[in-house]
Amino acid sequence: MARWRVAGGDGYPRRVQTGISTAAGLVLGFALDRVFGDPRRWHPVAGFGAAATVLERVTYADRRSAGAVHELVLVGATTAFGFGLRRGGVVATALATWTVLGGRSLVRTGREMADRLESGDVAGARALLPALCGRDPEVLDADGLARAAVESIAENTSDATVAPLLWGAIAGTPGLLGYRAINTLDAMIGYRSDRYLRFGWAAARVDDLANLVPARVTGMLTAALAPAVGGRPADALRAWRRDASEHPSPNAGVVEAAMAGALGVRLGGRTQYRYGIELRPTLGDGPAPQVADLRRAVRISEAVQLGAVLTAAVWSMMRR
Repeated sequence: MARWRVAGGDGYPRRVQTGISTAAGLVLGFALDRVFGDPRRWHPVAGFGAAATVLERVTYADRRSAGAVHELVLVGATTAFGFGLRRGGVVATALATWTVLGGRSLVRTGREMADRLESGDVAGARALLPALCGRDPEVLDADGLARAAVESIAENTSDATVAPLLWGAIAGTPGLLGYRAINTLDAMIGYRSDRYLRFGWAAARVDDLANLVPARVTGMLTAALAPAVGGRPADALRAWRRDASEHPSPNAGVVEAAMAGALGVRLGGRTQYRYGIELRPTLGDGPAPQVADLRRAVRISEAVQLGAVLTAAVWSMMRR
């Protein structure tokens, strides 16, 4: 023990052990997601969403301040619960990681979307789209559905896997659960609709901040792994540098532009949600994505997710 104290102080061994424990929990949780996917019943994230809906009946007002209180209560309570789980070690971290990841479900949905489009089942593809994003599927043809799916896979690769893993590496179980609360609230109320334009402002801005680093890590991994789907890293980086800043989201623009460049396709354009229409900037060069490009997007998402868990594990073990 004297040697430990000379080398790094009394807390050094404990910090090393914590980093190794966190890394092991992240890798094990990632494996659980790969094997089992999301729980079909009693999913904790669904329970959080139900609780948020109930609380909204009390906190809602057409003001930014009301939305900030809503955000603070829910994210604060979830993060505090994460602090309470820290004593659970590897098992608690693994279960929390499995709870917050959605990588296998994302890949499975992307492949099923490609299967339906390839078979000409446009109605079936429309029914599946809400599992990926909040766009209005009824106004989309097969090409529009393919583009929506590619863009959603790019963004959700970051949101559903890369970001929670990185926050887990940084802050353990509080980071995992706190990030998922932030991202879930953004998906629920972070819209520019009449109801949520002001109430959802805090949820959208906090989510932007939480994803600043993860989105850029996702962009770098997408560029580095572009050759896995026949793309070129230089094309992904060029699309990122040239086009990402034109996107209304500081993070979605990065991951979507990098994906467009890696695939050699053009994303963006007219985007219709249930609450209205947004005209998105063009991202990347080349033709609009087809079904084959959607399958390539799924493959690069899988590769990026694997790269993310390795990055998070190394990051955890290097913490001092």
